Amino acid sequence: MISERSINIVCIISLLIFSLGSYYMGEPYFVTLATRITIFAMAAVGLNLVLGFGNLISFGHAAFFGFGGYVSGILATHAFNSEPILEWPILFTGSSNLIVIWISTLVLCSALALVIGFFCLRTSGVYFIMITLAFAQMLYYFAISWPSYGGEDGLPIYVRSSLLNIDTMNGISFFLICFFWLMVSLCFTSRIIHSPFGLALRASRYNLDRVKSVGITPFRIQLVAFIISGVITGIAGSLYADLNRFVSPSLLSWQMSGELIVFIIIGGLGCIYGPLIGAIFFVTFEQIFGSYTEHWQVFLGLLIILTVLFARGGLIGFLSRRNDNE
Repeated sequence: MISERSINIVCIISLLIFSLGSYYMGEPYFVTLATRITIFAMAAVGLNLVLGFGNLISFGHAAFFGFGGYVSGILATHAFNSEPILEWPILFTGSSNLIVIWISTLVLCSALALVIGFFCLRTSGVYFIMITLAFAQMLYYFAISWPSYGGEDGLPIYVRSSLLNIDTMNGISFFLICFFWLMVSLCFTSRIIHSPFGLALRASRYNLDRVKSVGITPFRIQLVAFIISGVITGIAGSLYADLNRFVSPSLLSWQMSGELIVFIIIGGLGCIYGPLIGAIFFVTFEQIFGSYTEHWQVFLGLLIILTVLFARGGLIGFLSRRNDNE
């Protein structure tokens, strides 16, 4: 039996070695692939906080992923064109500085998550699923009908954002930036889950009445978790836009939300490192089977069915014999 901790460490080290090895072997494509895995994993870590530990099945987390991407794209575009975003109370012409972009993403995604969570968390079950999906689709159609920033064609980002004296155009440098954010997200999530706040969040997953009986307001706990979740996913979206130097409404679509859920299910629902393992498996599966057939999703669907039926703890549960009910 392999311990869950060992699986987590192996996956982290493997991802790091794979990217560094690809860089030194002169394979920039694989470095980009590792960066893509890292960003997707981080986005799913954000969703896993509310889905895996709070039992809040959000089918609209693409709203935060895409919104973070548009924040990055809009700020960089205005900085490139020297066109002001704000003229009052201060003149602000955008920025290509990653620190400014991340802070802006954090603030704006927090505000967006607060609004969405305030309304969505007053529902439960299938109603919660549908209202989160509705918010994401509202943003999706708004982005399509926003010609100032590309509309349906998307928004190209002509320069990659800067960070201190780091060459972000260098593939391995940008990977390490994304890897740093992934580790921060994983460590922060772990601290939250093992804190009294995390215990209250997990308790609300099973019985709201008992949580209320000890003087805790589940709505507040869930709302704070939802905001943190949205911020993590939003920063991942910002990084993804910077990686591709392009952002489009597809980042806001329900398919993106579905992919994040798939990462979590495959890796292990309610496992802190489950999204990372799921993202590694998903992207690797896509690369291998996608090179043979364009219908590789059929095989992925079969795999998800088998996972749900026979390995409900995901790959982590299967390899470590982890009890899904723990």
